[in-house]
Amino acid sequence: MRRPLRALLAAALTAAAGLTALTLAGPAQADTRICEQYGSTTIAGRYVVMNNRWGTTAEQCINVTSTGFSIVSQQGVGSTSGAPVSYPAVYYGCHYTNCSPGTNLPIQVSAISSATSSINYNFVSGATYNASYDIWLDPTPKRDGVNAQEIMIWFNRQGSIQPIGSRVGSATIGGRTWEVWQGSNGSNAVVSYVAPSAISSWSFSVLDFINDVKNRGAITSSWYLTSIQAGFEPWIGGAGLGVNSFSASVNGGGGGPSSPPPSSPGPGTAACRVTYATNVWNTGFTADVKVANTGSSTINGWTLGFTLPSGQSITGSWNAGLTGTSGAITARNAGHNGSIPAGGSASFGFQGSYSGSFAAPSAFTLNGTACTRA
Repeated sequence: MRRPLRALLAAALTAAAGLTALTLAGPAQADTRICEQYGSTTIAGRYVVMNNRWGTTAEQCINVTSTGFSIVSQQGVGSTSGAPVSYPAVYYGCHYTNCSPGTNLPIQVSAISSATSSINYNFVSGATYNASYDIWLDPTPKRDGVNAQEIMIWFNRQGSIQPIGSRVGSATIGGRTWEVWQGSNGSNAVVSYVAPSAISSWSFSVLDFINDVKNRGAITSSWYLTSIQAGFEPWIGGAGLGVNSFSASVNGGGGGPSSPPPSSPGPGTAACRVTYATNVWNTGFTADVKVANTGSSTINGWTLGFTLPSGQSITGSWNAGLTGTSGAITARNAGHNGSIPAGGSASFGFQGSYSGSFAAPSAFTLNGTACTRA
């Protein structure tokens, strides 16, 4: 899920696009030209193509075919020390409440038996861009808003741009070697896999990349896959770039439950208890949060999700990595407190400001499962 929230970090950041809701057109029959900022349409009765021009006021138009799209004009110019100007893409799953027809996403990672995709790109010279394939995951079955974890696959990189964060090594996935970068854009965590040379066409297992991110401790099997997206992040130029064809298929039967109704925070009976203790003054507060494991097995790696009431904002934290400063918050374990044995607990805290009446969050989820309150 792309949104205009990426910080302008030191080297050119991979960005996300458009918090604004998409404008949904009818299914594409003949080629369809879309110039609306967040215009979209469906193809093959299965996928959504979006223009998603979020980082510039200059016009961008895409031509949508029955199998993909191409950029026919791109007039925005972004700084290579900052974010790109747009993310035109085709996707399967849910993007800010706009779900592709008949999708079975979100689906819990543990429930996936296979997730495969095929992509064919058309590249151009003389432009600054990346060919960006995105996989989005969240502790909850989210169909709207910012997801907590983004996986980016850079099929092609042109110009002086680089992924978010820093390079942390390399990995062999799908028989190919990739540079691995890891960091945060201030609103979600990002793991990027960069191809050393351009890949214009590939059929591969999406699940292989998800499993690698899981092995790095960034997610757990209880998280949800929410969307699979393929497109481009242009900084300068880009007319002629295209996704000639795209397909994605996610199959259940992996042993876990699939997506519950949107109102359900997660499957199963709660095996956690949260104590939320605060110290409140004037327009500021601190919160000490204790997460207790009330289950019978050790929790290895935890993510606590909650929503701050309106008017509250986080200014600092300790003993956990926090994504978001207001509204939906995701707290991830630090290196020293990621394991919670049965009957044990882990603690973290944060400081914030507020306006109006002060209130505590109404609910907490641990790795996608609702917790009780102490």
